[in-house]
Amino acid sequence: MKRCVIIGGAQIINYDKIKEHLNKDDFNIFCDSGLRHEEELKLKPDLIVGDFDSYKNPDTDIETIVLPCEKDDTDTVYAVKEALKRGFDEFLLIGVVGARLDHTLGNVSILLMLDSAGKKAKIVDDYSEMEIVSDKPVFIDDSFLYFSLLNISGLARGIDIENAKYPLKNAEITCEYQYGISNEVVPGKLAKVSLKEGRLLLIKVKCE
Repeated sequence: MKRCVIIGGAQIINYDKIKEHLNKDDFNIFCDSGLRHEEELKLKPDLIVGDFDSYKNPDTDIETIVLPCEKDDTDTVYAVKEALKRGFDEFLLIGVVGARLDHTLGNVSILLMLDSAGKKAKIVDDYSEMEIVSDKPVFIDDSFLYFSLLNISGLARGIDIENAKYPLKNAEITCEYQYGISNEVVPGKLAKVSLKEGRLLLIKVKCE
C-alpha cells in the first residue's frame, strides 16, 4: 500500500528539505490552502479536501471533496479520516505546524489518533520530525542536533533512554513537568527510546 501524504497550508520555508521526505508513489492529499505548496513541492494532488475558506477551489478534474465551513473536523483531520477509510497504513504530514498554535496542537494530536489506529505517522517541518513513541522502541541517529520527549497524552511511565547525553531508566514524564527537552544522541551511537505505559511525542530537531 502506498504511503499517504497530507499537505496542509502552514508555512514551508525550505521546500528542498521537505522534498527529501517525499516518494514518487505517495498518495497526496492537499488540504485547502495546502494547494499553495503544489508548485514548489512539484507534487500532483491525488485528492483535494477543503471548505475553501482560505483558498479558491481550483475546480479541476482531480477528485475533490468540498466540506462545509462549519464542522467539527478541520480540513486536515477530515483528510486523515478519509485516508483511513481508504486503507492507508503509513502517513506523512507536511505544512501542518506553524504560526497558528491552535491548528498546530490540533494537528500534532493527529499523531495520537493514528497511533491509536495502529498506523505509522510522522510530521515533518522545516526544523524537525515528530512521531509518537508507544508500544515499540524508537531509534534516533546522531544526524539530529537534539531530540525532545513530551508527554501530550497524560500518561508516560517506565521511560528508558539509552545512548543519549541525558539517559533515563524507568522514569516518568508528566504533562505538568516536561523535563525531556533538548537531549542529544551520543556521537556515533543510536539512541533508543522506549516506555512501558502511555505515549510520548518525540521531536527530532535537524536545525535551529
